[in-house]
Amino acid sequence: MRCLPLFLSTIFIFSLVANSQAQPFADLVLRGGKIVTVDPANPQGEALAVAGDRILAVGTDQEISKFINPQTTILELDGRLATPGFIEGHGHFIGTGQSKMMLDLSTAESWDDVAEQVQTAVAVAPPGEWIIGRGWHQEKWNVKPERLYDGYPTHDKISAISPNNPVLLTHASGHMCFANDFAMREASISGNTEAPAGGEILKDENGTPIGIFRETAQTLLSGAYASSTAKQSDKDRDRLAERAVELAVKECLENGITSFQDAGTSFANIAMLKEMAEQGKIDVRLWIMVRDHLALMEDNLARTKISRHADNFFTVGGIKLSLDGALGPHGAWLLLPYEDLPSSEGLNTAPLETAQTLAALAIKHGYQFCVHAIGDRANREVLDIFEASFEKNPSIMPRRWRIEHAQHLHPDDIPRFGQLGVIASMQGIHCTSDAVFVLQRLGLRRSEEGAYVWQKLMQSGAVVTNGTDVPVENINPLASFYATVTRKLKDGTEFFPDQKMSRAEALKSYTLDCAYAAFEEDIKGSLEAGKLADITVLSKDIMTCPENEIQDTKIDYTIVGGKVAYDRMKPKSKPASK
Repeated sequence: MRCLPLFLSTIFIFSLVANSQAQPFADLVLRGGKIVTVDPANPQGEALAVAGDRILAVGTDQEISKFINPQTTILELDGRLATPGFIEGHGHFIGTGQSKMMLDLSTAESWDDVAEQVQTAVAVAPPGEWIIGRGWHQEKWNVKPERLYDGYPTHDKISAISPNNPVLLTHASGHMCFANDFAMREASISGNTEAPAGGEILKDENGTPIGIFRETAQTLLSGAYASSTAKQSDKDRDRLAERAVELAVKECLENGITSFQDAGTSFANIAMLKEMAEQGKIDVRLWIMVRDHLALMEDNLARTKISRHADNFFTVGGIKLSLDGALGPHGAWLLLPYEDLPSSEGLNTAPLETAQTLAALAIKHGYQFCVHAIGDRANREVLDIFEASFEKNPSIMPRRWRIEHAQHLHPDDIPRFGQLGVIASMQGIHCTSDAVFVLQRLGLRRSEEGAYVWQKLMQSGAVVTNGTDVPVENINPLASFYATVTRKLKDGTEFFPDQKMSRAEALKSYTLDCAYAAFEEDIKGSLEAGKLADITVLSKDIMTCPENEIQDTKIDYTIVGGKVAYDRMKPKSKPASK
Protein backbone atom coordinates (compact mmCIF):
# COMPACT_ATOMS: atom_id res chain seq x y z
CA MET A 1 0.00 0.00 0.00
CA ARG A 2 1.35 3.43 -0.93
CA CYS A 3 2.32 5.89 1.81
CA LEU A 4 0.82 8.91 0.02
CA PRO A 5 -2.70 8.66 1.48
CA LEU A 6 -1.39 8.72 5.05
CA PHE A 7 0.75 11.78 4.25
CA LEU A 8 -2.19 13.62 2.72
CA SER A 9 -4.35 12.66 5.68
CA THR A 10 -1.73 14.00 8.07
CA ILE A 11 -1.84 17.40 6.36
CA PHE A 12 -5.58 17.55 6.97
CA ILE A 13 -5.22 16.28 10.52
CA PHE A 14 -2.75 19.07 11.36
CA SER A 15 -5.30 21.60 10.11
CA LEU A 16 -7.85 20.13 12.52
CA VAL A 17 -5.59 20.22 15.56
CA ALA A 18 -3.52 23.34 14.85
CA ASN A 19 -3.94 24.50 18.44
CA SER A 20 -3.63 21.11 20.09
CA GLN A 21 -0.96 18.48 20.47
CA ALA A 22 -3.53 15.71 20.97
CA GLN A 23 -3.65 12.76 18.61
CA PRO A 24 -6.82 13.09 16.49
CA PHE A 25 -9.23 10.19 16.67
CA ALA A 26 -11.97 9.10 14.35
CA ASP A 27 -15.67 9.21 15.12
CA LEU A 28 -16.27 6.51 12.49
CA VAL A 29 -14.00 3.96 10.83
CA LEU A 30 -14.84 1.70 7.90
CA ARG A 31 -12.40 -1.18 7.65
CA GLY A 32 -11.82 -4.61 6.18
CA GLY A 33 -13.12 -3.87 2.71
CA LYS A 34 -12.35 -2.33 -0.64
CA ILE A 35 -12.43 1.46 -0.78
CA VAL A 36 -12.60 2.79 -4.34
CA THR A 37 -11.88 6.49 -3.92
CA VAL A 38 -12.17 7.96 -7.47
CA ASP A 39 -9.02 9.85 -6.46
CA PRO A 40 -6.31 9.22 -9.07
CA ALA A 41 -3.57 9.99 -6.53
CA ASN A 42 -4.82 7.24 -4.20
CA PRO A 43 -7.33 5.07 -6.07
CA GLN A 44 -7.91 2.31 -3.52
CA GLY A 45 -7.69 1.47 0.16
CA GLU A 46 -8.89 -1.01 2.76
CA ALA A 47 -10.16 1.37 5.42
CA LEU A 48 -11.32 4.93 5.95
CA ALA A 49 -11.45 7.22 9.00
CA VAL A 50 -13.97 10.01 9.58
CA ALA A 51 -13.91 12.88 12.08
CA GLY A 52 -17.05 14.97 12.28
CA ASP A 53 -18.43 15.23 8.76
CA ARG A 54 -15.04 14.98 7.03
CA ILE A 55 -12.71 12.22 5.92
CA LEU A 56 -9.53 11.97 7.99
CA ALA A 57 -7.65 9.39 5.95
CA VAL A 58 -7.91 6.49 3.53
CA GLY A 59 -5.36 3.69 3.78
CA THR A 60 -4.71 0.16 4.92
CA ASP A 61 -6.44 -1.33 7.95
CA GLN A 62 -3.17 -0.97 9.85
CA GLU A 63 -2.70 2.69 8.87
CA ILE A 64 -6.25 3.59 9.88
CA SER A 65 -6.11 1.67 13.17
CA LYS A 66 -4.14 4.50 14.85
CA PHE A 67 -7.24 6.73 14.56
CA ILE A 68 -9.37 4.37 16.65
CA ASN A 69 -10.10 4.96 20.31
CA PRO A 70 -12.81 3.49 22.61
CA GLN A 71 -15.35 6.07 21.39
CA THR A 72 -14.85 5.31 17.70
CA THR A 73 -17.74 3.60 15.91
CA ILE A 74 -16.38 0.81 13.71
CA LEU A 75 -18.22 -0.40 10.65
CA GLU A 76 -16.84 -3.73 9.49
CA LEU A 77 -17.05 -3.93 5.71
CA ASP A 78 -16.32 -7.66 5.62
CA GLY A 79 -14.87 -7.35 2.14
CA ARG A 80 -17.62 -5.15 0.74
CA LEU A 81 -17.11 -2.21 -1.62
CA ALA A 82 -17.30 1.40 -0.43
CA THR A 83 -17.42 4.23 -2.97
CA PRO A 84 -18.04 7.95 -2.88
CA GLY A 85 -21.73 8.60 -2.31
CA PHE A 86 -23.66 8.52 -5.56
CA ILE A 87 -24.71 11.93 -6.88
CA GLU A 88 -27.98 12.06 -8.81
CA GLY A 89 -26.86 14.34 -11.63
CA HIS A 90 -30.31 15.27 -12.92
CA GLY A 91 -33.59 14.54 -11.21
CA HIS A 92 -36.69 16.18 -9.81
CA PHE A 93 -36.54 16.06 -6.04
CA ILE A 94 -40.05 17.04 -5.00
CA GLY A 95 -41.41 15.15 -8.01
CA THR A 96 -39.64 12.03 -6.74
CA GLY A 97 -41.65 12.18 -3.55
CA GLN A 98 -44.87 13.14 -5.29
CA SER A 99 -44.54 10.15 -7.61
CA LYS A 100 -44.90 7.94 -4.52
CA MET A 101 -48.22 9.59 -3.74
CA MET A 102 -50.02 8.75 -7.00
CA LEU A 103 -50.69 5.83 -9.35
CA ASP A 104 -47.45 4.22 -10.53
CA LEU A 105 -48.03 3.28 -14.18
CA SER A 106 -44.41 2.49 -14.99
CA THR A 107 -44.93 -1.28 -14.88
CA ALA A 108 -48.11 -1.27 -16.98
CA GLU A 109 -47.74 -3.62 -19.94
CA SER A 110 -50.90 -2.46 -21.73
CA TRP A 111 -53.53 0.26 -21.76
CA ASP A 112 -55.79 -2.28 -20.02
CA ASP A 113 -53.31 -2.36 -17.11
CA VAL A 114 -53.53 1.42 -16.88
CA ALA A 115 -57.34 1.29 -17.00
CA GLU A 116 -57.37 -1.33 -14.23
CA GLN A 117 -55.38 0.92 -11.91
CA VAL A 118 -57.65 3.86 -12.68
CA GLN A 119 -60.74 1.75 -12.04
CA THR A 120 -59.37 0.64 -8.66
CA ALA A 121 -58.69 4.26 -7.70
CA VAL A 122 -62.12 5.43 -8.86
CA ALA A 123 -63.79 2.80 -6.69
CA VAL A 124 -62.59 4.50 -3.51
CA ALA A 125 -62.46 8.14 -4.65
CA PRO A 126 -65.36 10.51 -3.94
CA PRO A 127 -67.01 12.08 -7.00
CA GLY A 128 -65.05 15.02 -8.34
CA GLU A 129 -61.71 13.98 -6.84
CA TRP A 130 -58.82 13.96 -9.30
CA ILE A 131 -57.16 10.63 -10.10
CA ILE A 132 -53.47 11.31 -10.71
CA GLY A 133 -50.87 8.93 -12.09
CA ARG A 134 -47.55 8.82 -13.89
CA GLY A 135 -45.30 6.49 -15.85
CA TRP A 136 -47.23 5.03 -18.82
CA HIS A 137 -45.37 4.60 -22.12
CA GLN A 138 -47.10 3.39 -25.25
CA GLU A 139 -43.89 2.04 -26.80
CA LYS A 140 -43.36 -0.36 -23.88
CA TRP A 141 -46.72 -2.11 -23.93
CA ASN A 142 -46.94 -5.75 -24.96
CA VAL A 143 -50.46 -5.26 -26.30
CA LYS A 144 -51.62 -2.19 -28.21
CA PRO A 145 -55.03 -0.63 -27.41
CA GLU A 146 -57.93 -1.40 -29.72
CA ARG A 147 -58.24 2.26 -30.63
CA LEU A 148 -55.16 4.34 -31.44
CA TYR A 149 -54.67 7.68 -33.12
CA ASP A 150 -51.19 8.57 -34.40
CA GLY A 151 -49.93 5.75 -32.20
CA TYR A 152 -51.50 7.05 -28.99
CA PRO A 153 -54.48 5.79 -26.95
CA THR A 154 -57.76 7.69 -26.98
CA HIS A 155 -59.71 8.64 -23.89
CA ASP A 156 -62.81 6.49 -24.51
CA LYS A 157 -61.92 3.49 -22.35
CA ILE A 158 -60.72 5.51 -19.35
CA SER A 159 -63.61 7.98 -19.64
CA ALA A 160 -66.13 5.14 -19.54
CA ILE A 161 -64.83 3.82 -16.22
CA SER A 162 -64.38 7.25 -14.61
CA PRO A 163 -67.52 9.25 -15.42
CA ASN A 164 -67.48 11.14 -12.12
CA ASN A 165 -63.77 11.82 -11.66
CA PRO A 166 -61.21 13.82 -13.63
CA VAL A 167 -58.23 11.64 -14.57
CA LEU A 168 -54.79 13.02 -15.38
CA LEU A 169 -52.01 10.58 -16.23
CA THR A 170 -48.54 11.89 -17.03
CA HIS A 171 -46.42 10.10 -19.62
CA ALA A 172 -43.21 8.42 -18.41
CA SER A 173 -41.17 11.16 -20.09
CA GLY A 174 -43.05 13.92 -18.29
CA HIS A 175 -43.50 15.62 -21.67
CA MET A 176 -47.01 14.44 -22.44
CA CYS A 177 -50.15 13.66 -20.49
CA PHE A 178 -53.47 11.91 -20.88
CA ALA A 179 -56.80 13.32 -19.70
CA ASN A 180 -60.22 11.71 -19.58
CA ASP A 181 -63.41 13.43 -20.71
CA PHE A 182 -64.20 14.75 -17.22
CA ALA A 183 -60.74 16.35 -16.89
CA MET A 184 -61.01 17.96 -20.31
CA ARG A 185 -64.38 19.44 -19.36
CA GLU A 186 -62.88 20.74 -16.12
CA ALA A 187 -60.21 22.47 -18.21
CA SER A 188 -62.82 23.77 -20.72
CA ILE A 189 -61.11 21.93 -23.56
CA SER A 190 -63.05 21.31 -26.77
CA GLY A 191 -62.39 20.85 -30.43
CA ASN A 192 -61.99 24.61 -30.75
CA THR A 193 -59.26 24.82 -28.11
CA GLU A 194 -55.88 25.80 -29.53
CA ALA A 195 -52.64 24.60 -28.02
CA PRO A 196 -50.24 27.15 -26.56
CA ALA A 197 -46.96 27.80 -28.37
CA GLY A 198 -44.64 24.81 -28.00
CA GLY A 199 -47.48 22.39 -27.37
CA GLU A 200 -49.91 20.17 -29.22
CA ILE A 201 -53.42 18.83 -28.59
CA LEU A 202 -53.92 15.60 -30.50
CA LYS A 203 -57.26 15.59 -32.29
CA ASP A 204 -58.88 12.92 -34.41
CA GLU A 205 -60.09 13.27 -38.00
CA ASN A 206 -63.20 15.08 -36.75
CA GLY A 207 -61.20 17.61 -34.79
CA THR A 208 -62.11 16.10 -31.42
CA PRO A 209 -59.38 15.94 -28.73
CA ILE A 210 -58.42 12.32 -28.07
CA GLY A 211 -57.06 13.06 -24.58
CA ILE A 212 -53.34 13.40 -25.42
CA PHE A 213 -51.54 16.67 -24.70
CA ARG A 214 -47.90 17.23 -25.70
CA GLU A 215 -45.41 19.54 -24.03
CA THR A 216 -46.77 23.01 -23.13
CA ALA A 217 -50.34 21.89 -23.89
CA GLN A 218 -50.15 19.98 -20.60
CA THR A 219 -50.52 23.30 -18.80
CA LEU A 220 -54.16 23.37 -19.86
CA LEU A 221 -54.75 20.35 -17.63
CA SER A 222 -52.27 21.14 -14.89
CA GLY A 223 -53.91 24.53 -14.49
CA ALA A 224 -57.31 22.91 -13.92
CA TYR A 225 -55.79 20.48 -11.42
CA ALA A 226 -54.02 23.32 -9.61
CA SER A 227 -57.33 25.15 -9.30
CA SER A 228 -58.79 22.16 -7.48
CA THR A 229 -55.85 21.87 -5.08
CA ALA A 230 -56.06 25.60 -4.35
CA LYS A 231 -59.15 24.76 -2.32
CA GLN A 232 -57.00 22.91 0.19
CA SER A 233 -56.02 24.65 3.41
CA ASP A 234 -52.48 26.00 3.78
CA LYS A 235 -51.91 23.40 6.47
CA ASP A 236 -52.91 20.54 4.17
CA ARG A 237 -50.76 21.86 1.32
CA ASP A 238 -47.75 22.21 3.63
CA ARG A 239 -48.30 18.72 5.00
CA LEU A 240 -48.41 17.20 1.50
CA ALA A 241 -45.31 19.13 0.43
CA GLU A 242 -43.34 18.00 3.47
CA ARG A 243 -44.50 14.43 2.92
CA ALA A 244 -43.22 14.57 -0.65
CA VAL A 245 -39.83 15.74 0.62
CA GLU A 246 -39.72 12.99 3.25
CA LEU A 247 -40.45 10.35 0.61
CA ALA A 248 -37.83 11.81 -1.73
CA VAL A 249 -35.18 11.70 1.01
CA LYS A 250 -36.11 8.10 1.80
CA GLU A 251 -35.81 7.12 -1.89
CA CYS A 252 -32.40 8.74 -2.13
CA LEU A 253 -30.91 7.18 0.96
CA GLU A 254 -32.22 3.70 0.22
CA ASN A 255 -30.52 3.94 -3.16
CA GLY A 256 -27.14 5.20 -2.00
CA ILE A 257 -27.74 8.78 -3.18
CA THR A 258 -26.00 11.32 -0.93
CA SER A 259 -26.38 14.38 -3.19
CA PHE A 260 -29.16 15.32 -5.58
CA GLN A 261 -29.00 17.85 -8.42
CA ASP A 262 -32.54 19.10 -8.82
CA ALA A 263 -33.43 20.02 -12.39
CA GLY A 264 -35.84 22.86 -11.87
CA THR A 265 -37.72 24.18 -8.83
CA SER A 266 -39.86 27.28 -8.32
CA PHE A 267 -38.86 30.12 -6.03
CA ALA A 268 -41.67 29.16 -3.65
CA ASN A 269 -40.51 25.55 -3.35
CA ILE A 270 -36.88 26.64 -3.03
CA ALA A 271 -37.87 28.72 0.01
CA MET A 272 -39.63 25.70 1.53
CA LEU A 273 -36.65 23.38 0.90
CA LYS A 274 -34.21 25.94 2.29
CA GLU A 275 -36.19 26.17 5.52
CA MET A 276 -36.38 22.39 5.84
CA ALA A 277 -32.64 22.09 5.20
CA GLU A 278 -31.92 24.68 7.90
CA GLN A 279 -34.06 22.65 10.29
CA GLY A 280 -32.08 19.49 9.52
CA LYS A 281 -35.04 17.77 7.88
CA ILE A 282 -33.29 16.94 4.58
CA ASP A 283 -30.54 14.33 4.93
CA VAL A 284 -29.50 14.57 1.27
CA ARG A 285 -27.36 17.38 -0.12
CA LEU A 286 -29.34 19.46 -2.64
CA TRP A 287 -27.99 21.47 -5.57
CA ILE A 288 -30.91 23.24 -7.22
CA MET A 289 -31.68 24.86 -10.56
CA VAL A 290 -34.23 27.66 -10.46
CA ARG A 291 -37.13 27.21 -12.84
CA ASP A 292 -39.93 29.76 -12.72
CA HIS A 293 -41.73 32.39 -14.77
CA LEU A 294 -39.40 34.68 -16.66
CA ALA A 295 -41.09 37.71 -15.11
CA LEU A 296 -39.95 36.55 -11.65
CA MET A 297 -36.33 35.90 -12.53
CA GLU A 298 -34.85 39.41 -12.53
CA ASP A 299 -36.33 40.28 -9.15
CA ASN A 300 -35.53 37.00 -7.38
CA LEU A 301 -32.31 35.51 -8.76
CA ALA A 302 -29.90 37.69 -6.79
CA ARG A 303 -31.53 37.02 -3.43
CA THR A 304 -32.06 33.29 -4.12
CA LYS A 305 -28.51 32.28 -5.03
CA ILE A 306 -26.86 30.55 -2.09
CA SER A 307 -23.92 28.18 -1.82
CA ARG A 308 -23.09 25.40 0.65
CA HIS A 309 -25.73 26.57 3.09
CA ALA A 310 -26.98 24.53 6.08
CA ASP A 311 -23.71 22.62 6.58
CA ASN A 312 -23.28 21.97 2.86
CA PHE A 313 -26.78 20.55 2.45
CA PHE A 314 -28.28 23.34 0.35
CA THR A 315 -27.10 25.19 -2.76
CA VAL A 316 -28.99 27.10 -5.44
CA GLY A 317 -26.62 27.41 -8.37
CA GLY A 318 -28.38 26.91 -11.69
CA ILE A 319 -31.08 28.32 -13.93
CA LYS A 320 -33.18 25.78 -15.81
CA LEU A 321 -34.97 26.07 -19.15
CA SER A 322 -36.45 23.44 -21.47
CA LEU A 323 -35.96 24.15 -25.15
CA ASP A 324 -37.68 21.04 -26.50
CA GLY A 325 -39.54 17.92 -25.43
CA ALA A 326 -38.72 14.21 -25.36
CA LEU A 327 -38.18 11.68 -28.12
CA GLY A 328 -40.81 9.18 -26.95
CA PRO A 329 -43.81 11.50 -27.50
CA HIS A 330 -42.25 13.00 -30.67
CA GLY A 331 -41.42 16.20 -28.81
CA ALA A 332 -37.62 16.36 -29.25
CA TRP A 333 -36.74 19.20 -31.67
CA LEU A 334 -34.93 17.73 -34.68
CA LEU A 335 -33.04 19.12 -37.66
CA LEU A 336 -34.90 16.69 -39.93
CA PRO A 337 -38.36 15.11 -39.62
CA TYR A 338 -39.04 11.98 -37.58
CA GLU A 339 -38.66 8.74 -39.50
CA ASP A 340 -41.99 7.49 -38.14
CA LEU A 341 -43.78 10.87 -38.23
CA PRO A 342 -42.55 12.70 -41.35
CA SER A 343 -44.94 15.59 -40.75
CA SER A 344 -43.09 16.62 -37.58
CA GLU A 345 -39.66 17.84 -36.55
CA GLY A 346 -40.70 17.95 -32.90
CA LEU A 347 -41.42 20.94 -30.72
CA ASN A 348 -39.51 24.03 -29.66
CA THR A 349 -41.01 24.57 -26.21
CA ALA A 350 -39.51 27.97 -25.33
CA PRO A 351 -38.64 30.97 -27.51
CA LEU A 352 -34.96 31.35 -28.30
CA GLU A 353 -35.27 34.92 -27.08
CA THR A 354 -36.17 33.56 -23.64
CA ALA A 355 -33.06 31.39 -23.64
CA GLN A 356 -30.93 34.39 -24.60
CA THR A 357 -32.47 36.48 -21.81
CA LEU A 358 -31.83 33.76 -19.24
CA ALA A 359 -28.26 33.36 -20.46
CA ALA A 360 -27.67 37.05 -19.79
CA LEU A 361 -29.26 36.75 -16.34
CA ALA A 362 -27.11 33.71 -15.55
CA ILE A 363 -23.95 35.69 -16.31
CA LYS A 364 -25.19 38.76 -14.44
CA HIS A 365 -26.00 36.84 -11.26
CA GLY A 366 -23.32 34.13 -11.41
CA TYR A 367 -25.52 31.11 -12.11
CA GLN A 368 -24.84 28.11 -14.31
CA PHE A 369 -27.28 27.96 -17.22
CA CYS A 370 -28.75 24.45 -17.54
CA VAL A 371 -30.87 23.85 -20.63
CA HIS A 372 -32.93 20.77 -21.41
CA ALA A 373 -32.19 19.78 -25.00
CA ILE A 374 -32.82 16.30 -26.41
CA GLY A 375 -33.10 16.66 -30.19
CA ASP A 376 -30.17 17.62 -32.43
CA ARG A 377 -31.82 20.94 -33.42
CA ALA A 378 -32.37 21.88 -29.78
CA ASN A 379 -28.79 21.00 -28.86
CA ARG A 380 -27.41 23.07 -31.74
CA GLU A 381 -29.49 26.09 -30.76
CA VAL A 382 -28.32 25.83 -27.15
CA LEU A 383 -24.68 25.51 -28.14
CA ASP A 384 -25.06 28.58 -30.37
CA ILE A 385 -26.54 30.59 -27.49
CA PHE A 386 -23.84 29.41 -25.09
CA GLU A 387 -21.06 30.21 -27.55
CA ALA A 388 -22.42 33.71 -28.25
CA SER A 389 -22.75 34.37 -24.51
CA PHE A 390 -19.20 33.25 -23.81
CA GLU A 391 -17.77 35.39 -26.62
CA LYS A 392 -19.69 38.43 -25.39
CA ASN A 393 -18.69 37.82 -21.76
CA PRO A 394 -15.23 36.24 -21.72
CA SER A 395 -14.10 34.57 -18.52
CA ILE A 396 -10.80 33.07 -17.43
CA MET A 397 -12.64 30.41 -15.43
CA PRO A 398 -14.93 27.96 -17.22
CA ARG A 399 -18.60 28.65 -16.59
CA ARG A 400 -19.56 24.95 -16.69
CA TRP A 401 -22.91 25.60 -18.31
CA ARG A 402 -24.85 22.42 -18.92
CA ILE A 403 -27.02 20.77 -21.51
CA GLU A 404 -29.43 18.50 -19.70
CA HIS A 405 -29.85 15.16 -21.55
CA ALA A 406 -27.92 15.92 -24.80
CA GLN A 407 -29.35 12.69 -26.14
CA HIS A 408 -29.35 13.15 -29.91
CA LEU A 409 -26.61 15.21 -31.51
CA HIS A 410 -25.54 16.11 -35.02
CA PRO A 411 -21.95 14.90 -35.56
CA ASP A 412 -20.80 18.47 -36.24
CA ASP A 413 -21.91 19.57 -32.78
CA ILE A 414 -20.26 16.84 -30.70
CA PRO A 415 -16.79 18.50 -30.62
CA ARG A 416 -18.35 21.79 -29.51
CA PHE A 417 -19.09 20.40 -26.04
CA GLY A 418 -15.39 19.97 -25.35
CA GLN A 419 -14.39 23.18 -27.09
CA LEU A 420 -16.88 25.27 -25.09
CA GLY A 421 -16.49 23.42 -21.79
CA VAL A 422 -20.19 22.51 -21.79
CA ILE A 423 -21.25 19.74 -19.40
CA ALA A 424 -23.19 16.90 -21.04
CA SER A 425 -25.59 16.11 -18.19
CA MET A 426 -26.82 12.70 -19.33
CA GLN A 427 -28.59 9.68 -17.88
CA GLY A 428 -27.28 6.20 -18.67
CA ILE A 429 -30.62 4.52 -18.08
CA HIS A 430 -32.28 6.70 -20.74
CA CYS A 431 -30.17 5.00 -23.39
CA THR A 432 -31.42 1.47 -22.78
CA SER A 433 -34.91 2.58 -21.79
CA ASP A 434 -35.39 4.62 -24.98
CA ALA A 435 -33.54 2.25 -27.31
CA VAL A 436 -36.75 0.34 -28.09
CA PHE A 437 -38.02 3.33 -30.09
CA VAL A 438 -34.90 5.36 -31.01
CA LEU A 439 -34.40 3.59 -34.34
CA GLN A 440 -38.07 4.11 -35.19
CA ARG A 441 -37.82 7.82 -34.46
CA LEU A 442 -34.39 8.61 -35.92
CA GLY A 443 -33.46 5.80 -38.29
CA LEU A 444 -30.19 3.87 -38.28
CA ARG A 445 -27.79 6.57 -39.51
CA ARG A 446 -28.85 9.32 -37.14
CA SER A 447 -29.01 6.88 -34.22
CA GLU A 448 -25.49 5.58 -34.82
CA GLU A 449 -23.98 9.00 -35.40
CA GLY A 450 -25.44 10.87 -32.50
CA ALA A 451 -27.62 8.92 -30.04
CA TYR A 452 -26.23 8.77 -26.47
CA VAL A 453 -22.65 9.17 -27.72
CA TRP A 454 -20.84 9.13 -24.38
CA GLN A 455 -17.43 8.13 -25.71
CA LYS A 456 -17.53 10.63 -28.56
CA LEU A 457 -18.37 13.40 -26.11
CA MET A 458 -15.64 12.39 -23.66
CA GLN A 459 -13.13 12.20 -26.49
CA SER A 460 -14.06 15.79 -27.35
CA GLY A 461 -12.92 16.75 -23.88
CA ALA A 462 -16.42 17.13 -22.45
CA VAL A 463 -17.43 16.04 -18.96
CA VAL A 464 -20.33 13.57 -19.11
CA THR A 465 -22.35 13.12 -15.93
CA ASN A 466 -24.86 10.48 -14.92
CA GLY A 467 -28.24 10.16 -13.22
CA THR A 468 -31.77 8.97 -13.84
CA ASP A 469 -34.07 11.97 -14.36
CA VAL A 470 -36.17 10.50 -11.56
CA PRO A 471 -39.19 10.15 -11.53
CA VAL A 472 -38.92 9.71 -15.32
CA GLU A 473 -36.84 6.62 -14.52
CA ASN A 474 -36.36 4.80 -11.23
CA ILE A 475 -33.74 6.51 -9.07
CA ASN A 476 -31.72 3.28 -8.71
CA PRO A 477 -28.10 4.22 -9.62
CA LEU A 478 -27.13 0.58 -10.09
CA ALA A 479 -29.61 0.18 -12.95
CA SER A 480 -28.20 3.31 -14.58
CA PHE A 481 -24.62 2.17 -13.90
CA TYR A 482 -25.43 -1.17 -15.54
CA ALA A 483 -26.93 0.58 -18.57
CA THR A 484 -23.86 2.80 -18.81
CA VAL A 485 -21.33 -0.05 -18.85
CA THR A 486 -23.35 -2.50 -20.97
CA ARG A 487 -25.88 -0.52 -23.09
CA LYS A 488 -27.74 -3.83 -22.96
CA LEU A 489 -31.48 -4.15 -23.58
CA LYS A 490 -33.81 -6.67 -21.98
CA ASP A 491 -33.46 -9.00 -24.98
CA GLY A 492 -29.66 -9.03 -24.57
CA THR A 493 -28.86 -6.85 -27.57
CA GLU A 494 -26.49 -3.92 -27.10
CA PHE A 495 -27.31 -0.43 -28.35
CA PHE A 496 -24.21 0.76 -30.25
CA PRO A 497 -21.83 -0.77 -27.69
CA ASP A 498 -18.80 1.22 -28.88
CA GLN A 499 -20.19 4.13 -26.82
CA LYS A 500 -20.40 2.26 -23.49
CA MET A 501 -18.28 3.46 -20.58
CA SER A 502 -15.79 1.43 -18.60
CA ARG A 503 -16.77 0.76 -14.99
CA ALA A 504 -14.23 3.28 -13.75
CA GLU A 505 -15.62 5.91 -16.15
CA ALA A 506 -19.18 5.11 -15.11
CA LEU A 507 -18.42 5.43 -11.40
CA LYS A 508 -16.66 8.74 -12.00
CA SER A 509 -19.65 9.96 -14.03
CA TYR A 510 -21.86 9.25 -11.00
CA THR A 511 -19.56 10.85 -8.43
CA LEU A 512 -16.65 13.19 -9.16
CA ASP A 513 -17.92 14.34 -12.56
CA CYS A 514 -21.30 15.23 -11.07
CA ALA A 515 -19.52 17.18 -8.33
CA TYR A 516 -17.49 18.99 -11.00
CA ALA A 517 -20.68 19.85 -12.88
CA ALA A 518 -21.85 21.78 -9.79
CA PHE A 519 -18.49 23.39 -8.83
CA GLU A 520 -18.34 21.06 -5.81
CA GLU A 521 -15.43 18.78 -6.67
CA ASP A 522 -13.36 20.28 -3.83
CA ILE A 523 -15.73 18.92 -1.17
CA LYS A 524 -17.35 15.81 -2.65
CA GLY A 525 -17.25 13.21 -5.42
CA SER A 526 -14.17 11.32 -4.23
CA LEU A 527 -12.98 9.84 -0.94
CA GLU A 528 -10.07 12.06 0.06
CA ALA A 529 -8.84 13.54 3.31
CA GLY A 530 -10.65 16.80 3.95
CA LYS A 531 -13.69 16.05 1.81
CA LEU A 532 -17.18 15.41 3.10
CA ALA A 533 -17.67 11.88 4.40
CA ASP A 534 -20.41 10.92 1.95
CA ILE A 535 -20.05 7.20 1.29
CA THR A 536 -22.03 4.37 -0.25
CA VAL A 537 -21.39 0.76 0.79
CA LEU A 538 -22.55 -1.94 -1.64
CA SER A 539 -23.25 -5.63 -1.15
CA LYS A 540 -21.15 -6.59 -4.20
CA ASP A 541 -18.11 -5.21 -5.96
CA ILE A 542 -19.66 -3.59 -9.02
CA MET A 543 -16.18 -2.79 -10.34
CA THR A 544 -15.28 -6.45 -10.84
CA CYS A 545 -18.36 -8.69 -10.49
CA PRO A 546 -19.95 -10.33 -13.56
CA GLU A 547 -22.15 -7.89 -15.50
CA ASN A 548 -25.33 -9.75 -14.70
CA GLU A 549 -24.72 -9.30 -10.96
CA ILE A 550 -24.53 -5.50 -11.04
CA GLN A 551 -28.30 -5.05 -10.98
CA ASP A 552 -28.63 -7.56 -8.12
CA THR A 553 -26.32 -5.49 -5.94
CA LYS A 554 -27.87 -3.89 -2.86
CA ILE A 555 -27.10 -0.67 -1.05
CA ASP A 556 -26.02 -1.80 2.42
CA TYR A 557 -25.16 1.59 3.92
CA THR A 558 -25.57 5.21 2.93
CA ILE A 559 -23.37 7.54 4.95
CA VAL A 560 -23.88 11.31 4.75
CA GLY A 561 -21.49 13.60 6.56
CA GLY A 562 -20.07 10.73 8.59
CA LYS A 563 -23.50 9.62 9.83
CA VAL A 564 -25.10 6.33 8.80
CA ALA A 565 -28.30 7.62 7.23
CA TYR A 566 -29.42 4.24 5.86
CA ASP A 567 -28.63 0.72 7.02
CA ARG A 568 -30.21 -2.08 5.01
CA MET A 569 -29.56 -4.64 7.73
CA LYS A 570 -31.08 -2.57 10.50
CA PRO A 571 -34.49 -3.94 11.51
CA LYS A 572 -37.34 -1.69 10.44
CA SER A 573 -39.16 -0.08 13.33
CA LYS A 574 -42.45 -1.69 14.28
CA PRO A 575 -45.54 -0.06 15.75
CA ALA A 576 -45.63 -0.22 19.54
CA SER A 577 -47.80 -3.03 20.84
CA LYS A 578 -51.07 -2.04 22.46
